[in-house]
This record gives sequence, C-alpha cells and structure tokens, in this order.
Amino acid sequence: MLTREQILAADDLKSEDVDVPEWGGSVRVIVMTGAARDAFQERMSDTDKSISYFHNNLLVATAVGEDGLPLFTGADMDALRTKSAAAVTRVATVAERLNGFGVKAVETAEKNSEAAPSGSSGSDSPAS
Repeated sequence: MLTREQILAADDLKSEDVDVPEWGGSVRVIVMTGAARDAFQERMSDTDKSISYFHNNLLVATAVGEDGLPLFTGADMDALRTKSAAAVTRVATVAERLNGFGVKAVETAEKNSEAAPSGSSGSDSPAS
C-alpha cells in the first residue's frame, strides 16, 4: 500500500507539448490539478456554452509554461477567443485527452446517465 507521503510526493501531472505553428512554437498542457478542475467547472457554469468557450477554458486550466505555472487566467478568456480556432482546437484536443474529456468520455458519461434510475413518469400517476 502507498503511504500518504508517497501519494503526496508523486508527480502525477502528466504533460504533453503541442506544436502550434500558427503561434511559432509549442504549448505545454498538463493534467488538471483538483483546484484547476474546480475553477474550470466554475467557469463552465457561465451561460456561454460555445465550443470556443470550452476550448479556451481548457487552455486556461491546462496550458503551463516551462516553470509549470499557468500561462493564462480566467481574465484571458476573451483574448483567447481572438486566436486561431484551429490552433486553440489543436491544443484543446490534447488537453481533452489528457484530462479524460472528449467523445469517449462524453459517451461513457451519457451511458452512465441512461443507466441511472429515473423519476416516475406521468403515466405512473393515477388518473384524475
């Protein structure tokens, strides 16, 4: 069994560098920390549900510099919307994969949702 110290010392934030020729280099994306995921989910509770908002939110939550510190904050969301959609999507796709998002994760969540018991339907209630 792992000890508390071993778990807390584990380097479990996988990263991947994504080549972005439109920006003249690469961007490092990481697995979100718990705090980053909380902030990501909080931003996703906003009314904007567009794909660009989702992708830019992923960049805010996962893009880091060589020092491991975030490149962006929530205040950068609008500025990121002015960048190439192809470039943002390329980086976001890697962030989705590293963090368990994407088509496969959505399909799994939907299957779990369908398997969950639902409330009673109108046909279960007695007629008046």
